Order: sequence, then C-alpha cells, then structure tokens
Amino acid sequence: MIALILKAVLQTALLLALAPLLSGFIRSLKARLQMRRGPSPLQPYRNIFKLLRKGMVMPDTASWLFSATPYIFFLTTLTAGLMVPTVAADTPAGLFGGVLALAYLLGLGRFFLALGGLDTGSSFGGLGSSREMMISALAEPTLMLAVFTVAIGAGSTALAEIARVAIGQEWRFLEPSQMLACAALFLVLIAETGRIPVDNPATHLELTMIHEAMILEYSGPYLALIEWGAAIKQLVLMTLLINVFWPFGLAAGWTFPGALAGLGWLVVKLIALSCVIVVVETANAKMRLFRVPELMSVAFVLGALALISSFLF
Repeated sequence: MIALILKAVLQTALLLALAPLLSGFIRSLKARLQMRRGPSPLQPYRNIFKLLRKGMVMPDTASWLFSATPYIFFLTTLTAGLMVPTVAADTPAGLFGGVLALAYLLGLGRFFLALGGLDTGSSFGGLGSSREMMISALAEPTLMLAVFTVAIGAGSTALAEIARVAIGQEWRFLEPSQMLACAALFLVLIAETGRIPVDNPATHLELTMIHEAMILEYSGPYLALIEWGAAIKQLVLMTLLINVFWPFGLAAGWTFPGALAGLGWLVVKLIALSCVIVVVETANAKMRLFRVPELMSVAFVLGALALISSFLF
C-alpha cells in the first residue's frame, strides 16, 4: 500500500512538473523553426504562477458549473495521467481501469469544459463548446480503436499490461496494424490538444478558435487550472503514443535505476515527438472548420483499418 502511494505521488509530481515544460518547449521550438526568437521554455511556469496570484472576474450569469469546471477538468486529466505508463509499465492507477477508463476520464473533463463555456451564456462559449463536441465525437472512438489494436496483441485492455507485453516481446512496429494505429492516434493527438491544422492555440479569432472560445470567460486561478490541465492532457496523450508503440526504455517496475533510465528515455522520446508535431504545424495551415470532420474521419478510418488488419495479419 505504501509503495502504491509512493508511486502515485512520484508520477503525479512528474506530470505536474513536466507538462508545462513540454508545452513551453514546443512553443519555443516552433518559434525557432519559424525564425523567431519566441518565448522561453519556462514561460508556462511563469504564466501559471502569475495567474494563481491574480483575482478572478465572475460573470453574473455563471452558476456552480462555471466554478466547478476548472477543478473537474484538472483532476480528471491528472487521474487519467496516473493510468498511463510513463517511466515504468507498472502504473499507480492501473488496477482502476484501462483504455475505456482513460477515454471516459478525458471525455468527462471535456464535457464539463464545454458546459463551462455554455454556462456563461456567451456566444463565444457556445461556439467553442459546439465545435469541441463535434471534434470529440470522432476523436474518442478513434482513440479507443487505435489502442484496442495494440490491446488485442497483449490480450488485455489495461495499459499497464499492454506495456508489459510490449517490453517482454519484440514489438513489430512495421506491421500494418501498428502503423495504421499509430497514424490514427497521432491525428487524435493533434485534434485533442488543439494544434494546427485542427485548431490554433495562439489565436483568439472568432472564426478559428475552439478551445480558447470555451475558456474565454475564465481568469485568475481558474484559468491557471485549465491551462495546467490542458498541458497535462497533452503530456498524457504524447506519453500514451510513444510508450504504446515505442516502449523501448520503459522499465518493467518502479526501481530507482529502472525509473531513472525510463525517465531519460521518456524525455528523449518526447523531444522527438515534439519535433514531429512542430514540423507538422509549421508545414500546414489552419484548416477551415468544415474540413476538420474530414480529417477526423480519416483518423477514424485508419483506426478501423488498424483493428481489422490486426485480425487478418
């Protein structure tokens, strides 16, 4: 019991500390690739601490949903992160659910975030909430299809068991099912984190914003929790992608040498995936809104083909 609590504390600290740094690194790398100076990779920490010290402006039309949404979004995202293998295959919350629990927790946070955008009665909040639900209707099934493809080979939907099987055998990434599932999950990562070409996290234009429209009325500590939770969600999805399809370096258990080596490999793989995301964002323009469902439909088809091909090959 003590070991389980210690693992939960260590992984929680890792998620809380590494998520803003990863977000800042992606912004800084993107600016450098575009020949701009850009912000420091540590800027998200400064933004969070600054928002935590500021006051809040509450809309007159807001109810308890508006106040509860930041806490629910932050806690559900953090709990989902405890189910994903980070430095070791043995996850602190692995016994409480697998792929379905992870998808439900992320969906619950998104649901309350959409409710928070609608609760203020703002036209921008309703706009962002409706767009977010449209994207999630295709992103969530694709996420489950992609991970189910790997779960079939492991014989379990528990992410910890999937990671153990991946470590214990030669993982053949060049199989058609693995490549299709990886491509589908990468598109889900782009959509869920609100990155180009699906969304632009650096804009507040009415015709383009999705995530930013839902949180436009938030300020102070509430906004800090939402921004921190969004960074954790990005880290969780990126970790899920790299540790499910590229489990090398992942330790089998929480020993000090294994966890230290797993942390080093995690950082290296996150840097590599961040470079891919930055290149994709820089090489593509923001899609028109009516083209986004087409992209998500492609991701869903890739996930379905991956699941079907896992039975054929």
